[in-house]
Amino acid sequence: MTDYRASLDRLGPHALALLEDAARGRRVRIARRGATVLGIEATHRGRPVALADGYRDAAELEGHVNSRFAVMAPFANRVADARYVFDGVAHDLQPGVAGAARGARHGFVRGVDFELAELDAAAHGARAVFSTRAIRPGAHPGYPFTIDLEVRYTLDADGLTLEARMRNAGETAAPCFFGWHPYFRLGEAPLAGLELGVPAATRVRTDAALLPLPGAEAYAPVADAPALDFRAPRAIGDARLDLAYADLARDADGRARTRLRDPASGLGIAVWQEHGVMLAFTADTVARDRRGAIALEPMESLSDAFNRPDCAAAIRLEPGAERRFRCGVEMETL
Repeated sequence: MTDYRASLDRLGPHALALLEDAARGRRVRIARRGATVLGIEATHRGRPVALADGYRDAAELEGHVNSRFAVMAPFANRVADARYVFDGVAHDLQPGVAGAARGARHGFVRGVDFELAELDAAAHGARAVFSTRAIRPGAHPGYPFTIDLEVRYTLDADGLTLEARMRNAGETAAPCFFGWHPYFRLGEAPLAGLELGVPAATRVRTDAALLPLPGAEAYAPVADAPALDFRAPRAIGDARLDLAYADLARDADGRARTRLRDPASGLGIAVWQEHGVMLAFTADTVARDRRGAIALEPMESLSDAFNRPDCAAAIRLEPGAERRFRCGVEMETL
């Protein structure tokens, strides 16, 4: 009999997938709505402990306020003024909207009910696979492209792995890239006392709207800003973070690990990715429980990548082509 289980659950009207690792006392709950992780629970010193600060009820999930654990596709974070040019054609993601109300964020699938394509458990892990064909011409103003999206969650001995697969099912090239917007906590430990480690040589400089500066101006060494330099893990303290880190150092296995640890209990996690940038946000402006968690967001490319020549190759997906992005959470609960 396997130690892993995969089953169905509910949150009000919403169907969920429940992945369990009985041997290690770990559980992950994922909603079909947005393929959104709602909870990650581990066992530490014999007691259950929450590692995720996800949506608490159906109303929060339906409102997707602050995008907790959002799957972000076909773009992550912001598109400046909700406009971009691709292959010489100008596109407007918010036609008819003017002034301060303009600004596209976090893609199109937070409110989509994905299909639960697979739900199974085997000797070495439990898996839930979510898929959608909601990204189609005419469905979203300013995005006349056809993207099939699949999000695969696997719970195994290492922790939780997310693999996003984007396939261009259209007849023309498309701009697209993936991001994940998880909020993490380590039980009830206060954020200020948690140690953060980000293995990045470069920070991304932004304007007042949190859009990366043009061209090379966007990139600066973290060494030039000691308050933002977490290459050597240290307490978050009163630092207010809402920025991306680039040029991530990878370990021998090819994973770049951003670490969060509670020195008082020894509980920790490592948020890993194989490439891209890491955005850290200390939740100073969220609607509830400010600074109650930290968002550690693996992204394929920068915010506003649709408007950046330096990101053009990374976001371009040719007809029939598929691109994958893998990231995840390793749990250190000994």
